[in-house]
Parts: sequence; C-alpha cells; structure tokens
Amino acid sequence: MSKEHPIVAITGSSGAGTSSVRNAFEIIFSHEGITPAFVEGDSYHRYNRQEMDDAVKAAELEGKNITHFGPEGNLFEELEALFREYSEHGTGHRRYYIHNDAEAALHSSPPGTLTEWNDLPENTDLLFYEGLHGAIVTDTVNVHQYVDLLIGVTPIINLEWMQKIHRDKEIRGYSPEDATELILSRMHDYTHYITPQFSRTDINFQRVPTVDTSNPFAATKVPTNDESFVVIHVRNQEKIKVDFQQLMKMLSGSFMTTPNTIVVPAGKMIFAMQLITDPLIQDLMNNKKPR
Repeated sequence: MSKEHPIVAITGSSGAGTSSVRNAFEIIFSHEGITPAFVEGDSYHRYNRQEMDDAVKAAELEGKNITHFGPEGNLFEELEALFREYSEHGTGHRRYYIHNDAEAALHSSPPGTLTEWNDLPENTDLLFYEGLHGAIVTDTVNVHQYVDLLIGVTPIINLEWMQKIHRDKEIRGYSPEDATELILSRMHDYTHYITPQFSRTDINFQRVPTVDTSNPFAATKVPTNDESFVVIHVRNQEKIKVDFQQLMKMLSGSFMTTPNTIVVPAGKMIFAMQLITDPLIQDLMNNKKPR
C-alpha cells in the first residue's frame, strides 16, 4: 500500500458487472478532479484469443485444463510487478486486450489480440484496476498486499451463470451448451482463484434476484434491476466508516440485515457505491504526500 501512489481495485468474476462499476468511479474521479491510470484485468491474460484456443486444446490432450481464471492463463507475476511499481514509484506498464470491433478501431488491432506494452501516463493520482484478479494471492504472488481500496462485485452464483450465458450468446455467438461447458471447465480455477478474493475485499456488492433462478441453464432472460436487490457488506469496518442510517435515508427501499450489511434496490447500486466510496477516495487523496 502507498499513501503517495494509492491503488483502487475492483474485482469480480466474468460477467459480474465490473465494467459498469468503472463508470461510477469515472464520475467520482471527474467530480474530484482526480487523474487515474486505468488498467483492465483482461490485459494480463497470457494469450491472445487464438493462442488461448490452441493452448486449451493442447492442454486437453494432456488431460489438463487452462482457463482465464487460473495462473496458466494469466500473467500474475507481471500484474503483481505493476502494482508494486506503481505503489512505489507511480509508474508501470499496461496494454489492452481487444474485445470487439469498436476497441479494434480505437487501438488499430484486430479483436481477440493484445496490444504492445506501453508506459502508464505520467503524474497520475491513483491506479484503478478493474478485472478478475485484483486481490489474487497464490503460493508465489500476492497482488492484494498493494491495494489501498479493494471492492468486490459479485452476483449470487446462479445469477452470475445466467449473465455469463446470456453475454456469451449475445456477444460471442455461443450456444447455451457451449457457454455451459465453458462454465464447467472453469470451476476448479473459479473456486481456487476467484472466490477466495471476496474474503480479502474491504467491501462487497452482491446482486440477488427476487425471481426464480433455480435453473440458470434453462433461463431465457436475466433478471432486471427491478427484480433484484444488492447486498452491500462492509467487511473492513476499521477502514470504511459508513453512516448506515444516513444511507437508508438517502436510498429509499433499503434496509439493514446485520450491523455492517445494507440491502438496496439493485437500480440504486451505483448511487450507493458513489455515496460510500467517494469519501474513501477523498481520504486517499488527502493522505497523499506532497510531490
């Protein structure tokens, strides 16, 4: 952790909705006059799309499995090195994973590829990471130790699977069977590398549907915000001081379930996140040493 070069990380599984959370923080940064260095977790995949397909097929022939959740499919050491370098010096390197045609046009690189590494912008106020592994810890890597504010975004598991299947069908053209097979193939790495991170976060945002999601593999649509609540659990109360009574006044329809857990209508999650995290970002900026 670094007072001079703080790091904020949003971590969540595939399809959890971390991208929409980034939009909320962009509003906070703009309002507070903060210049962030954005880093996307996908840029630390080990392989481009074609290379990953080839690596998965080769591993299967050996009775092994490679996924984007585990160490074989990612550059965990390089991610830790980025966090360490930024924490110490406010510098580092990043690249981009090109997901679609719009990003391809922006970066002049085809979809499914990775750009070259480039230096982070100079004189940024903080590093903002959004992706799968913002709190990853293995036998050889500890990214978590460098994060000053760590936020988990994770729907309950059936809803996560529904969102994943729906996204893969609509965006990537997968069949429901292909999307389901992908979920199953990732289960070992999911349980060993993704879910443990949510026990290291400072605060978790978990969307919970209020409609029947008993069979996520047969669902035809994803529950809407109007059909969901979000459970906001402040895990680190020493770091995060929340006036829950004031939150309930500002967020109609919200209620407490434990002394450090508030439930809000899903449509108000981003507003709730801004109310909670804006003061935390201000504190990080106020605690920075003069340059």
